[in-house]
Amino acid sequence: MPENEPILNYEPGSKEKKELKEKLSKLKNDKIEIPLIIGGKEVRTGDLGRCVMPHDHNYVLAEYHKASEKEIEMAIKSSLEAKKMWDKFSWVDRQSIFKKAAELLSTSWRSTLNAATMLGQSKNVFQAEIDSACELIDFLRFNSYYATKIYMDQPKSIKGVWNRLEYRPLEGFVFAVTPFNFASIAGNLPTAPAIMGNTVLWKPASSAVYSAYFFMKLLQEAGLPDGVINFIPGSGSKIGSIVFKDPNFTGLHFTGSAPTFQNMWETIGKNIRNYKTYPRIVGETGGKDFVIAHESSEIETLATALIRGAFEYQGQKCSAVSRAYIPNNIWPKVKENLIENLKEIKIGSPENFTNFMNAVIDKEAFDKIKSYIDFAKESNEAEIIYGGKCDDSIGYFIEPTVILTTNPKFKTMVEEIFGPVLSIYVYDAKEFDSVLKLCDETSPYGLTGAIFAQDRNAIKKAEEVLVNAAGNFYINDKPTGAVVAQQPFGGSRASGTNDKAGSVINLLRWVSTRAIKENFAPPKDFKYPFMKEE
Repeated sequence: MPENEPILNYEPGSKEKKELKEKLSKLKNDKIEIPLIIGGKEVRTGDLGRCVMPHDHNYVLAEYHKASEKEIEMAIKSSLEAKKMWDKFSWVDRQSIFKKAAELLSTSWRSTLNAATMLGQSKNVFQAEIDSACELIDFLRFNSYYATKIYMDQPKSIKGVWNRLEYRPLEGFVFAVTPFNFASIAGNLPTAPAIMGNTVLWKPASSAVYSAYFFMKLLQEAGLPDGVINFIPGSGSKIGSIVFKDPNFTGLHFTGSAPTFQNMWETIGKNIRNYKTYPRIVGETGGKDFVIAHESSEIETLATALIRGAFEYQGQKCSAVSRAYIPNNIWPKVKENLIENLKEIKIGSPENFTNFMNAVIDKEAFDKIKSYIDFAKESNEAEIIYGGKCDDSIGYFIEPTVILTTNPKFKTMVEEIFGPVLSIYVYDAKEFDSVLKLCDETSPYGLTGAIFAQDRNAIKKAEEVLVNAAGNFYINDKPTGAVVAQQPFGGSRASGTNDKAGSVINLLRWVSTRAIKENFAPPKDFKYPFMKEE
C-alpha cells in the first residue's frame, strides 16, 4: 500500500516556497492558448473562452478553445479507436503510466499545478497543496493499488477445475464531467476509469480549464497513449446532448450540482434503449453539511472547526459546513470565540501568503451567494452577526458571513449556497434529541456532517439518528478534508451515488466482470450415480 503524499509547509525561506513564487510569476505573465486534445493532437476551433483570475477578474491567464459538435464526434471516434489498443495493455502497463504521473506531480510538476490552481481557482497555497498536489497524487497511487487488489480477487477452484474472474473495462467510452473546486477531483474522474482500461471523454468545468490543461499535459508526458483521455472543454449541455445519444456511451463519472446530475440521469434514461450496454452512473452532487454541538462540546475546538469547515476555500467545498446547531447554554462563549477569530481572517489574492481567504470562482457564484446574504439581511427571522460585505469591483470577494436564525428551516439552513456563509440555529440544550431529528429532516442532501461532544452517549445518539444524513461523518472534527485511503468520500440522498472516491468501491464501477470456468476433466457420460437403481 502506498503512503499518503506528505504536505509541504511552504515556510519562509523554504525551497518549495521560492520555487512556487517563481512559478506564480511565470504563469501570470505568460498568457497561453489552450487547445482541445483529441487523439493526442491539439485541436483549435476558434470559439474561445477565457481563463481569468477570480481575485482579479480582468486579468486573463489564457484563452481556451471550445468543442463543437464536430470535435465531440471526433473525440468519441478517437476514444473508440484507442480502446482497441488500450484493451491490450496489461494492468501493469496501465498502472505504470499513472504511477509515473504521480511521480512527476510530486516533483517537477508540483509547483506548476499548484500555481495554476492558485491563480485560476483562487486557492491559497495550503488549499492548493492539499488538492492539486497531495490528493491528486494520492488518487493516482492508491487507485493503482486498489486496481491490483481487484485483479487479485479470484474465486475458489476445486480439483480439476480452474475458476477465474476477468475484470473487463466497460464496453464503450466513459464521459467524465469535472467541477471547478478541486483539481484533484478533476484529475481523478477521467483517470480512475482509465486505470481500469476504459477510454474517456473529459469535459472540465469552464472555470477550471486552466489547471486541467496542465494536468492533461502532465499525463501526456507520463506516456498516456493518444486517445485514452480526450480533453474537450466546452458547453456542458452541447457536449452532453451528443454524448448521451451515442450507442457507445457506457458510463458517466460526474461531480457537480444536483440539478445538473438529475438532468443527465433523465437524459440517459430517455436514451436507454439506444445503448449497447446499461451505462454506469457515478456522481457526487454537493451537500448541505452540518455541525451539531452538544452542551459537552469543547468551545475552542468547536469554533475552530466552524471557521475552517465553513470558510476554507471560501466555502466552495461540497463538504463545507453551512449549517450549525448550537445549544443555548454554550452559545455565548462559542459566539465570542468565533467572532474574535473571524476578525483575524485576511482576504485577498492567493499570491499574498498571509491571506486565509480568497475570491469565489466567478460572477455567477458571487451573485448567487450575495442574494442569500441579502435575503438574510432583509428577513426578520435572521441577523448577520459577522461579515456580509460583498465586493466584485476587482475580484469576487465575499466576507466570511455568519447568519443567526430563529427558524431552523430558514432558507440558508436548507438550501445549498456553496460560498462563505454559515447559518447557526441556537437550540435549547434540553432538546438535543429532537435537534438530531430536525437536522436529519432539514436537507435533502446526505454528504458530510459532524457531532461535537465529550459525552459519549450524545455521540452514540448522533451516530444512530444521523445514520443516513452523511456519507462521511465526523466526531469532534470539521466535516471537510477527507484524505484518500483514510476517509473514502461520498454521500447518498441528493448528494450522489455514494461510490466513494479514493477507495476500491469506485474502481469496481468501471469494470464489467466475466466469470470463466475451465474444466480439465470434463465428464464423458450424461448419467449420474443416482440413476443406477429404480
